[in-house]
Formats: sequence, C-alpha cells, structure tokens
Amino acid sequence: MTKIKTKIKTGWNLENTYATLPKLFFSTLKPTAVPSPELIILNNSLAQSLGLNIESLENKEGIEILAGNTIPENSIPLAQAYAGHQFGHFTMLGDGRALLLGEQITPSNKKFDIQLKGSGKTPYSRGGDGLATLGPMLREYIISEAMYGLGIPTTRSLAVVRTGQTRDNNLPCAILSRVAASHLRIGTFQYAANWGTDEELKILADYTIKRHFPQIEDNDNPYLSLLQEVIKKQALLIAKWQLVGFIHGVMNTDNMTISGETIDYGPCAFMNIYNPKTVFSSIDRRGRYAYKNQPPIGEWNLARFSETLLPLLDEEQEKAVKLAKDTVSSFAKLYSHNWLKGMRSKLGIFNEEIEDESLITDLLNLMEEHNSDYTNTFLALTFDNFEDEELYNNKEFNQWYKRWQQRLERQQESKEYSHQLMKKNNPALIPRNHRVEEALDAAVHKGDYSIMKQLLNVLSNPYAHSPEQVEYSNPPEPSDIPYQTFCGT
Repeated sequence: MTKIKTKIKTGWNLENTYATLPKLFFSTLKPTAVPSPELIILNNSLAQSLGLNIESLENKEGIEILAGNTIPENSIPLAQAYAGHQFGHFTMLGDGRALLLGEQITPSNKKFDIQLKGSGKTPYSRGGDGLATLGPMLREYIISEAMYGLGIPTTRSLAVVRTGQTRDNNLPCAILSRVAASHLRIGTFQYAANWGTDEELKILADYTIKRHFPQIEDNDNPYLSLLQEVIKKQALLIAKWQLVGFIHGVMNTDNMTISGETIDYGPCAFMNIYNPKTVFSSIDRRGRYAYKNQPPIGEWNLARFSETLLPLLDEEQEKAVKLAKDTVSSFAKLYSHNWLKGMRSKLGIFNEEIEDESLITDLLNLMEEHNSDYTNTFLALTFDNFEDEELYNNKEFNQWYKRWQQRLERQQESKEYSHQLMKKNNPALIPRNHRVEEALDAAVHKGDYSIMKQLLNVLSNPYAHSPEQVEYSNPPEPSDIPYQTFCGT
C-alpha cells in the first residue's frame, strides 16, 4: 500500500529496461549529493504529460529528486557507455556528467528516459568533475523547448535546479532534467561494435527495435529495416533543421540519436543573415558542421552507423557491405524530398513542379547576395510586408517575385490557402541568439529569471504570429564581433 500511495503522490512510474542490457553498456552509480538544491524552473505542461505531480515536484521532496539527492522509487541510476566520431576522430566516450534515472511510463503508456545532466562524476568523466553550470543548462532548456514549439523532434527539458555549488570562476552549478524517447545514439552502436561481441551488438539492436521500431520486428531482415528507419528519421530531422536555420554545431556521432530526436544543445544557434557557411561553435574552426554541411555530415554519420550493423545484416561480409552502402545512399533522396516539401510549404506551394527547386534556390541565392535575414525574409513573403529595402527594391528580386506569383496561380488552391500554409511553416520568431544571451545573463548574473520566462512564453507557439512576438522577431544590431557559442562542459 505504501508504494501505491507514493506513486499517486509523486507520479513517478519508472522502469529500467536499459539496465537489462549487458553490463558493457552502462555503469550503475548514484548521483553526487548537492548541498542546497533550489528549483529554478519547472516545465509544468511536460510534467503533466509525463504523469508527474507538479505540486510534489515543487516541494522539498520533489526538488531533492530533481537534484539527485533522493532516488525515486524503482530507479536504477546509471551512466551509459558509448563512443563517437568527434570532428571525425573516433574515441571511447560515455555519460561523463549525466545519469539515467529510468524510463517514465506515462498515463498514455508511452515511455521516456529521465536523465539528470550535471549530476557528478562517472566512470566516463575522463578527468572532468561531472558538474554543469547554470547558463548552459538554462540554454538547453530554452533551445530544446523552442525546438519543440517549432515542431522539430527533440529531447525536452523538465526542470533546472541550482545545486549550491560553483565552478569556472565562481559560476553557479545546476542540474538539468532531460526527457528523451531514449538516449540511444549512433555512438552506442559504435561502442558495441568496437568493444562488444557480435552477440552483445545483436542484443542492443534487438532492444532498440523493440523500443523504437516494434513494427519491424518480424521483417525478413529486421537489422536492415532498423538502418532504413534511422535513415528516414535523420533525413526528416536534418531537413527540419535546415528549414528554420538551426545549426547544431557539434554533429558528432555520439550526438545523433537512433530515435531521430535533436540532442545536446551545446554550441547550437539559429542563423540570422542567410549564409550557408555559417558556423557559431568556437571549436569548429574548419566549418565541419557549418549550416550547409549538416546534410552531408548526417549521411556520413549514418554510414558509420551502417558499419556497426554489418555483422547483423548478412553473414557474407561483401553482401553486408553492399546492403549497407545501398541503404545509406537513400539518405540524399529522402533528405531532398523532405527539404523540398518543407520549402514549398514555406512559399505556399501545395503541388509539385520540376522548376520548384530552382525557384527556391534562386531566392536563397538572392538572400545570400543581399545579406538578408533568413527567418524574416520568409515572414515578409508570408505577410507581403517588405522592409529589407536592399533586397526588395532589387530588380532580380522583383523578377523572382513575379515568377513566384505565377507559380502560385498554377495551383488549384487559393491565395488565402497559400497564406495559411505559409503561416503554419514560417515562424514569427526563433530564439534569436542575442535574446537568448540577454535571458541567460539576467538569470546567471542577476538572479532575474523573468526575461527567460517571457522568452519561453513567446517561443512556445512560434506560429501564433501574435502581437507580443513582433519585438522578438527583430535581428540583432550589426556587430564587428561574430557571435560564438561554446560547449558548456
């Protein structure tokens, strides 16, 4: 009876299927106790969807769980092991400052990982202290929730708790509670392929299929189907990134999920002026993960994933390699289909014509030539409200505009339907980098969380096109200093 009362009170309903995998894949340990946990922000709507009791999470008992000082019922805290190609270089990795508490079973019987990020040292910390500072944890909260609002598959943020510790020149430490379909990565499979047996690799693949793709369990070659499904997920995800000008910043194979969710919001940012070469990450000095490189890097990462599955694809090595190569080669076509479909929607186009790609490319080239804001150009087209005089008074743009209008006339749907389609696919705002920095500065250095909460509010429904969103759509003032992001480790 006691267990039932506790579950009703708190809402925690955890199981630990990941802990049933071979010990190769994880290390069990408790989070490092923190001295004085303080709840900074709680995602009420997410908590409710998970079946958690908001009042319980906000009281001392709930905060102690979010800080890692108390372990919820049925939790088996563990750090996951994985590997990864980091900027092309392969290495052994793992959760160096995060612990999986377990998998929350929601009232609708869905399953989500609950992970504490910044919860202390693990066997995979590689000399680090396992802690995280408040700024990067709040940044992940803001960006991941903005991505959710934009309709992009993403891990989400349940809460951020200050711990009472400091590091990095006296910056406050914090723990983020991250929610994910799972934390299985391409790097998890690379770890299994390099340091496990074929049997352990098969166990991991079977677990992944059962968890994410149960519809393929009975296929003739379920492991080939697994590769196909992951390629589909990533082709859609990266197309969605490109459509809103999102730059992940660190597309290492350990940051690519099997579920197709965006994960790890370290040096990410959104593009202001359209430039395919845009890079924000301070450590990406050669532009490996620049905006224009995200699709080919996605395909490269998937090729690495396919290599891990070779022992399962076919007993004959040569045949397995051919199956893998042929399957990965489908990525480019899938990505292009998703991107073109999204771009057509951004321009109010319902049907398909061969010339559509050149219409889209010509617009992007004009935007690049005239240093036009990516998000606001599409917004201006949506509402036929042009303020960028350099672009809109240009002869070439006027010619393009006529081509676009003629294209819209060659479809059955009315101009009003096109307008509605554009409103649904062109956000009123994105998390502008200067707005994010403004919110983080106020939170970390002044203890003022109101700016962040207001930003989160307007980002929660970016397709509302409401009056309060207008001022947040403004790009930053011109600066001689390029905006840079950092990993936050």
